[in-house]
Amino acid sequence: MSLSIGIVGLPNVGKSTLFNALTGSNILAANYPFATIEPNTGIVPVPDARLKKLAKLYNTDKIVPATVTFVDIAGLVAGASEGEGLGNQFLGHIRSTSAIVQVVRAFDDPNVTHVDEAHDPRKDIDVINTELVLADLQTVSKRLPKFEKEARANPKLKPVLDAYQQVNKILNDDQPLWNHPEIDREAVADLQLLTMKPVIYLFNLDEAGLNDETRREELRGLVAPAPALFVCAKLESELKDLDEEDAAELLESYGQPESGLFQLIHVAYETLGLQSYLTAGVKEVRAWTIPKGSTAPQAAGVIHGDFERGFIAAEVVTYQDLVGAGSLTAAKAAGKVRAEGKGYVMQPDDIVEFRFNVSK
Repeated sequence: MSLSIGIVGLPNVGKSTLFNALTGSNILAANYPFATIEPNTGIVPVPDARLKKLAKLYNTDKIVPATVTFVDIAGLVAGASEGEGLGNQFLGHIRSTSAIVQVVRAFDDPNVTHVDEAHDPRKDIDVINTELVLADLQTVSKRLPKFEKEARANPKLKPVLDAYQQVNKILNDDQPLWNHPEIDREAVADLQLLTMKPVIYLFNLDEAGLNDETRREELRGLVAPAPALFVCAKLESELKDLDEEDAAELLESYGQPESGLFQLIHVAYETLGLQSYLTAGVKEVRAWTIPKGSTAPQAAGVIHGDFERGFIAAEVVTYQDLVGAGSLTAAKAAGKVRAEGKGYVMQPDDIVEFRFNVSK
């Protein structure tokens, strides 16, 4: 499976600058609204230091990391759902994403314009959430009357109709759906509702604000219990052109343990309940993304459906045991390689070779 993240926010909050930094792209990042007039997509490898070590151990040059797809759309403004601005017409591009990152401006700079003369993070968040709610309400309103007729003809559809009506009421109360775990998500999955997706708030601070814990706590309080990240778009922009050592040195000078990309991917995996497992050999080393709690056959199915259908067993060794042994042969000799069956639940540091057989 692949991880995809939609990036939303008001104009001039640093969305495009962050998108460029996260993806290594060079899209237009200008000091005026709607610099992004087409949705931009970037596919980024998930940083994983284990892959290089395994490639060296197996003497292979081919490394295939897991990836994240970022989709950046035009800045939303108040009234977007009614045709104001440009962002609303592109919201459809993020309906199929796994999560939404809402970029919020939390810095003062008179040289960077804002849709309001005085920006307020709380107000900005409310504007974006309202526009997402209204976009969802339009989706439900279009579908609901037709589905009510279908449900009258087919009583078996009533549980789904109840779920439709439930989300319609919540949205009409101007509430995003992500705070309502009681909703039958499977029943309304076909609507691809934006506010049903997990949301991560990414506050764009200036350099001084990065280490201002009082300010960070204040901003975190605006969105709790949703996860909040704090980055400086200008710093992230500088990092993308540096090698690994220089980037680490620059981050350290700002008191940051890791880049915004690392932080965002970690939080996204945690929020969505994802993890990676590894396959390794002389042909390639590779990371595969799966939901936490996946069984060995389910993990095999991410590689190919035949692997899941014809699953026999999984030969598993942990990354630490394999690297510590120095080779797969040595790990087997030390009793570190084991065979697991259909009920085995995959762990994040598993390196796996699947045994399967599909009869024609």
